[in-house]
Amino acid sequence: PCVARDLQLPSVKFTARPSSSPVPVVVAAAASTVGAETQPAAATPAKVLPFRIGHGFDLHRLEPGYPLIIGGVNIPHDRGCEAHSDGDVLLHCVVDAILGALGLPDIGQIFPDTDPKWKGAASSVFMLEAVRLMHEAGYELGNLDATLILQRPKLSPHKETIRANLCKLLGADPSVVNLKAKTHEKVDSLGENR
Repeated sequence: PCVARDLQLPSVKFTARPSSSPVPVVVAAAASTVGAETQPAAATPAKVLPFRIGHGFDLHRLEPGYPLIIGGVNIPHDRGCEAHSDGDVLLHCVVDAILGALGLPDIGQIFPDTDPKWKGAASSVFMLEAVRLMHEAGYELGNLDATLILQRPKLSPHKETIRANLCKLLGADPSVVNLKAKTHEKVDSLGENR
């Protein structure tokens, strides 16, 4: 058994003041020793995991000579994301969101771009590992809401294919996965299609 000795925990007692009397509130502190004993496994209630939220963000430069892969889908375009892996910004974001919700290091620490084994790797490998870690920790995906920002190409024709692939990789029902795409209104490097 695990027993804490000489642990001083304050106990506070409040005495209500009568409305007609100016008697102050009395506060008393009491110290007690707390002991924790192990219980048989059957008597221990199931652990309730806290609700967790993660956030992911990724940005890659578009350059000629690279494929444009978004959500595991190859999108026809004259440029793609320059990156050590396949540069899939959407999957990188989702992986970081999952890892963040679990309180784990980010994608760059777990799959460093200094490691040659990740050179040109499909980001689905990163996603499957993040999902494995999520399940191992006892969690399931509640929902995913992602926004892609790029000036070109238009993603409307590809959104459902991307969303279906996300659902497959996450093992999630389509009702909990949402995907939006926006331009950057020709503002800054995103809007200039860089």
